[in-house]
Parts: sequence; structure tokens; C-alpha cells
Amino acid sequence: MDDLDRKIVALLSGDARISLATMARRLKVARSTVQARLERLETTGVIAGYTVKLGEAARAGRLRATALLEIELRVQPAILQKLKAIPEIERISTTSGRVDLVVQIAANSTQQLDKVLDTIGEIPGVNNSESLIHLTTKLDRAV
Repeated sequence: MDDLDRKIVALLSGDARISLATMARRLKVARSTVQARLERLETTGVIAGYTVKLGEAARAGRLRATALLEIELRVQPAILQKLKAIPEIERISTTSGRVDLVVQIAANSTQQLDKVLDTIGEIPGVNNSESLIHLTTKLDRAV
């Protein structure tokens, strides 16, 4: 990625609905240049897709939590397969540190969250878990 690619990605990160013409004007390049760059960024996997980022109003009824999992690494593929089948799980990340996996969860109620955490704890190979309930989001730069 060169400087123009980074600028295109930055514009899209701020507003994924920005038009090609507006991007071209702001970047002082031809519209066809922006279109060709976007196609290349998509083809090479730099841009994986375009999505809607929900605001607090849409997420107001959702209870969010993070589960920190210590697992048996030899059975990680089987654990990941079971975790991916739980619809309330939004993201799974591997880590280097005290825990092996960080699992982000969104549930509609404390009962639903409790059930998800119980399900995670029952997966063979999950040795220990710690859950953190999200209270208020103070900053969200996620794209």
C-alpha cells in the first residue's frame, strides 16, 4: 500500500458510503484512479468488505462481555469450531499472555449471557475462563 491507498482507506474508514467522485476531489486524483485503486485493494484483500457500524442506540438492548479463556492448545481447532457455532459470539482472538483466547460476546439478557458462558465452560479443552461485563463504551475506533 502506498500513500494514496492509505488515504483511500482512511476516507472509507470515516465514511464507507463516500462516493468515488467525492474521494477523487478530496484526494485530487481522477475518479478512474480511485476506482482502480479500490478494485485492487478489494482484490488483494486489503479491503475485505463494507459494513454498517451500529451506534449506541442500536446496541442499547445488548449486553456485551469478554470471556478470557485458558485452553488446551492441542485441541484448539475443535474448541474454535464449537465457539464459532455459538451465534452470540462476535469475535475470537488468540493472544500471547496469561490467556489463550479472547472471546467477545453480545447477548440480549443476563440469562442469555449466563447460558453462553456455561456453554463455553462445558467445551472440552477449556480449562479456565474469566468473564468481563462491558458497562459503558468510552472510545470505539473499530472499523
